[in-house]
Amino acid sequence: MNSTALLVVNTKSRSGERLCASLSDLLAERGIQPLHAGCEDRDALPQAILDNKDKIDCVVIAGGDGTLNAAAPGLLNSALPLGIVPAGTANDLARTLGIPDDPLEALDIIARGEERRVDIGRVNDHLFFNVASIGLSVALARAMSRETKRRLGRLSYALAALRVMARARPFSALIVSEGDVARVKTFQIAVGNGRYYGGGNAVEKSAEIDDGRLDLYSLEMDSLWKLAWMAPSFRSGEHGAFEEVRAVRGRNFEIHTRRPRRVNADGEILTTTPARFSIIPGAIRVFAPPLGGA
Repeated sequence: MNSTALLVVNTKSRSGERLCASLSDLLAERGIQPLHAGCEDRDALPQAILDNKDKIDCVVIAGGDGTLNAAAPGLLNSALPLGIVPAGTANDLARTLGIPDDPLEALDIIARGEERRVDIGRVNDHLFFNVASIGLSVALARAMSRETKRRLGRLSYALAALRVMARARPFSALIVSEGDVARVKTFQIAVGNGRYYGGGNAVEKSAEIDDGRLDLYSLEMDSLWKLAWMAPSFRSGEHGAFEEVRAVRGRNFEIHTRRPRRVNADGEILTTTPARFSIIPGAIRVFAPPLGGA
């Protein structure tokens, strides 16, 4: 593969400069000339992709789900393929795509040039790869600092979740889906595009990121502590079997609340209710193993 890649690495992170230099060398060894772009400012990343689109053949991002989310508008508007080197806390998009954590293996996938087209979700004017949600996940995102995630990794999710659950209260919402309207009292409403979110939880056991559908679930239990014994079902994506969990599949949803509530998309708080969800099928090209491949 002889090409040029825009290499996106946060060089201000603790090991960012070393990672950037290492990945640059490893890409060059695979016939890919790197052109570096920083990702310190998420708002500037889409424009950086568009500014360089005529000089490059692909975009390679070494980062987590938040950085990938930030790049989404630039990827969509440039039609450039995306290569992922997992370097975040959760790496849920990489997990959905079957991209290994090992940087060398991830780079080999990029070098082979095997592409898949994946869907991308939209909530209001914002894009998301994994999931967009209202309720618990917003409180969880606000409870987790970047420093905590850096020091504790995935353990930070569990510790923050315990604090959030102790204070959580349900809220009223109107869920509009294709042909149905439901008034609910819920702790969380999540709408997934990919399969995984939150460090390996599954939105729905059969969800795929290229199936042209969104999967919604709503947590409508009396006590949030029921989640403790339901936890294994969230890892497997079988939580929709519980009567306390509303599960709906479709291409469009609307969520209305009495007062505006924040919406978390791929770990970033980006918009508020009313929230309109839709899907853009096959919108993004990614370097990834074939479906079912390793």
